[in-house]
Amino acid sequence: MAIIPSSLAEGRVWRGALLSSLLLALLTCWASVARAHEVQPAVADVWIEGDALRMELKLTLEPLMAGIDLEGLDDTNASDRTEANDALRTLAPNELETRFEAYWPELRDDLQIRSDGERVVPRLGGVDIPKVGDPGLPRLSRLRLTADLPPGDAPVTVAWPATNGALVVRQMAAGPDGYSAYLDRGAESAPMPRTGTVQQSSLEVFTDYVVIGFAHIIPKGLDHILFVLGLFFLSQRLGPLLWQVSAFTVAHTVTLALGILGLVSVPAYIVEPLIAASIAYVGIENVLSRGMNPWRPVVVFAFGLLHGLGFASVLGEIGLNPAQFVTGLIGFNVGVELGQLAVIALAFLAVGVWSRNRTWYRSVIANPASIAIALVGAYWAVERTLL
Repeated sequence: MAIIPSSLAEGRVWRGALLSSLLLALLTCWASVARAHEVQPAVADVWIEGDALRMELKLTLEPLMAGIDLEGLDDTNASDRTEANDALRTLAPNELETRFEAYWPELRDDLQIRSDGERVVPRLGGVDIPKVGDPGLPRLSRLRLTADLPPGDAPVTVAWPATNGALVVRQMAAGPDGYSAYLDRGAESAPMPRTGTVQQSSLEVFTDYVVIGFAHIIPKGLDHILFVLGLFFLSQRLGPLLWQVSAFTVAHTVTLALGILGLVSVPAYIVEPLIAASIAYVGIENVLSRGMNPWRPVVVFAFGLLHGLGFASVLGEIGLNPAQFVTGLIGFNVGVELGQLAVIALAFLAVGVWSRNRTWYRSVIANPASIAIALVGAYWAVERTLL
């Protein structure tokens, strides 16, 4: 067996230690801003009734009014306009509404509603802006809009620029089978008929929800990324990782389905702190244990149930079409699994492929990374419970 010179071995250990320290710093900084500055999609609920259209638009007004380009952006803190955004968050509802009145013509022009080849110009019927809670967190305002459609039965499309971020469109008056879509990067909705709903193929629905599921992990699901990394750093062997990922997948699939069906409903103020606690737990157990314990898959399964409720809230915002429930649910799950596998693959390429069989891997790489994950989870648990 080749003997590695002590100086070379020490150099590798120091490089590993430096990498772990950088990872700790990055995770801590990322965690401190990701929740507060997370970019949320706007939701447009649309009612089409003959020649009239009603829309309720739920969105965070402040980033748009601050002039932040949201295209492909997941964190408003990455913009050079973040200070303007944060200042708007501190305004009382009446002050923000006054400023919004001046901004409304720009948003009105951005909102592209079309029917029979004509642009339909919406009218602002009212604005509901919540009180200032935690100024470090986004608040959802509601705009009530109306518009006159051209005579006839031409369908209606809705879109807005990519700079305004993602837009969820839901056709409400069509009943339980109404059309819903997640529109990103300036995409336009399918033509929504004035009676009935959009007919989508199973393949279209499946593909749409694969993309949504993947995006909920990468880049938007920091909670779930850290949990999966916690599973990764438990052991150098493939078997424990497969057991944990399988338990997590089965569990979140169960509660995701139950949550979407309305059979299980747990408030976010309970689910979110528990998800944070699950992240802290896996990080701590990684340091204290010497490998896979018999109860670890059971614990991961229980935590997977919690994460599934978090996934359900995402699909609840979008509005999974009941007529394509199974197809959409499977597509979303496939997207989530692809996202999780991508996280594991990236972690393996970053640290596992060159260091996992080293005697110092656990002390220099796995333990510091697990401690970083535990600290972030503990911070979130406290933040979501007390702050």
